[in-house]
Amino acid sequence: MTQTIESTRQIAKEKPMSFDTIPAPIRSGRDELVPSRYAVKIGDIDVLVVSDGVLPLPNTMLGHNADPAARAAWMHDMFLPPDASDWPLNVVVVRSGDQIILVDAGLGLDPDLHLPRAGQLIQRLAAADIDLGCVTDIVLTHLHMDHIGGLLVEGVKEKMRADLRIHVAAAEVEFWKAPDFTHTRMPDGFPDALRATAKRFMAEYGNYFRTFVDAYELAPGVIVRRTGGHTPGHSVVRLASGGDALTFAGDAVFTVGFDQPDWHNGFEHDPEEAARVRTRMLRELAATGELLVATHLPFPSAGRVAIDGDAFRWVPISWDY
Repeated sequence: MTQTIESTRQIAKEKPMSFDTIPAPIRSGRDELVPSRYAVKIGDIDVLVVSDGVLPLPNTMLGHNADPAARAAWMHDMFLPPDASDWPLNVVVVRSGDQIILVDAGLGLDPDLHLPRAGQLIQRLAAADIDLGCVTDIVLTHLHMDHIGGLLVEGVKEKMRADLRIHVAAAEVEFWKAPDFTHTRMPDGFPDALRATAKRFMAEYGNYFRTFVDAYELAPGVIVRRTGGHTPGHSVVRLASGGDALTFAGDAVFTVGFDQPDWHNGFEHDPEEAARVRTRMLRELAATGELLVATHLPFPSAGRVAIDGDAFRWVPISWDY
């Protein structure tokens, strides 16, 4: 039945996502006080937002081109600590037709960067009754380690299907053969960890890659589109069915990006282009009124975008229990 946009605010009470044909995996047996998954419905497409945890990072990363006083004022107004704060880390599971699609894969193991509260995806998928062997496709918005590391956890590759398809922009694969960090502003250790993780990932999973140039439909109503900016092959995923729509924006927007879309994030390899991508995308989402989910927006991340003067306003959905 076609559902209205408002009806996408649905969350399952016992099992957040119904995968009737999926065999039950081994349960994690882990009871969490803080919810780590949230389900919505986009027409006939099932969507599950899963938290991989949080990343504590310096606040300078949220706007390294901004006046320090203005950045400090924004942090104060948002009731955030002055020096460093937690970045949420979200992943999405999509079911369209007979395809089960994982969009990004979280951090995985901590590469000696003191990020102990991320890397929770694998056990949280198990807790949601999602068997890794039933994932038919993986979309990678880009190859930063917090989007691919979950697939490098010991034992994960052996659980994946032999005919698994990993969709990633051709420009992204080419970039990571010799990545350029000239315009980034990352803490010490991050560039080396990013290079090493991407190199290892391409070596282990390159045979599964299905590359694309600009955009294509990988399942009914599921379109992946390269935006560039954050990385040369950064991509977003748009779901559309029954009059509803949702865009998973990857790292195209962070919380500060609504108020200050021109502020440069420290992980952006082309910050000026990333700002143009962000502004254009937010204008489009404000015009359509569709749902937005992004990697580093506060869990469960789902919300809408409104125009606010020369900038934008983030309007989170109300949790539906």
